[in-house]
Amino acid sequence: MSSPTGPASGLPVRMPRPRQSGRHRRPEPVAAPEGAPALVLAVPGTPGPAARGLAEETISIARSELPGLDVGIGYLYGDDHEYPSLEGVLAGTAARRTERYAIARAAGREVTEPEGPASVVVPLLAGPDHVLMGRIRQAVLDSGSAAELTDVLGPHPLLAEAVHVRLSEAGLARADRARLFTVATAADGIILATVGGDEAVQAAGITGMLLAARLAVPVMAAALDREGSVGAIAEQLRDSGSMQLALAPYLVGPELPEGLLEAAVKDAGCAASEPLGAYPAIGKLVLSQYTSTLGITPRPQGSPAH
Repeated sequence: MSSPTGPASGLPVRMPRPRQSGRHRRPEPVAAPEGAPALVLAVPGTPGPAARGLAEETISIARSELPGLDVGIGYLYGDDHEYPSLEGVLAGTAARRTERYAIARAAGREVTEPEGPASVVVPLLAGPDHVLMGRIRQAVLDSGSAAELTDVLGPHPLLAEAVHVRLSEAGLARADRARLFTVATAADGIILATVGGDEAVQAAGITGMLLAARLAVPVMAAALDREGSVGAIAEQLRDSGSMQLALAPYLVGPELPEGLLEAAVKDAGCAASEPLGAYPAIGKLVLSQYTSTLGITPRPQGSPAH
């Protein structure tokens, strides 16, 4: 957990860019209001170095967009030591807020008693997952703290962009369809794979429509955690004329059970791109969920300075 004056130990620090001079300089981003609730990232899946690195990079992106942001990372299946549990992080955040208030009162400062949530919990999930969201909600309740839980990150056009980038990195799609070069291994049909049941597949389908518009190829959503779903979608795409398929995970990463993606690739008989990971859009969407919940409006990076 960090304080409003600096990041927690181990979190990467993004140094601010030098301020440009002149009438068209980029405006300084709006700082987090003093005393604003902490942003706590709820990380699903089995804790480990990869999940921690991804979470820290995501938080670093959010902090770079909103300086002064108080942040924390809680693991849904954490052990309270190397990987702190979500319940523990939320309880600690609430206790520190109460302590700061008590210290200010003892020092004779005129301060109002804290109101509203001590934390805003943002799930590190691209799409809905009834089971994981239920467990995150229970962890919030078990913490005994005043915390508010946001929705998942998608569907969103930025996630379609992220999937496109991961496909292009794997050589399965052109990075920019406006350019006049081709990629020999570019797919002519995409399986957008997710976990979380029917609701997750429906949400992935919305992002799939956005992705299809970007790539100008058919995109169909499938459930990695439903036996036969990926293979059936692959068959549908091939029956409709798509012969060179690619599987694109519509997942951040930690929520993906081990071995599930490899099994789906085998069922579909095609190549696959990597999960979304710490793509910059993930950090921006995490911050967007936080600011929308609190009614904070960071100034757009391209807005004119006054």
